[in-house]
Amino acid sequence: MDAKFYVYIIQSKKDKSIYIGQTNNLSQRIYDHNNGFSTYTKRKTKWDLVWYCVFNNRLQAERFEKYLKTGSGRAFIKKRLMNPI
Repeated sequence: MDAKFYVYIIQSKKDKSIYIGQTNNLSQRIYDHNNGFSTYTKRKTKWDLVWYCVFNNRLQAERFEKYLKTGSGRAFIKKRLMNPI
């Protein structure tokens, strides 16, 4: 079985801020965020997984994660991924 890579967006229950990340083990990574094992997110726990996408290779996932962290990527998130219909 080929490895899968995930780009994900989590949202803080504390202040509604978002975090964009990439991993090959989504459930473990969400656990890490919610239990203070991630330096950047530990001050804003608890986190909700609000979106994720699966990629077949790490390079694709890394490129998409990098795009989502740009200004146009954040606009895309706001308009297409986190804005309910």
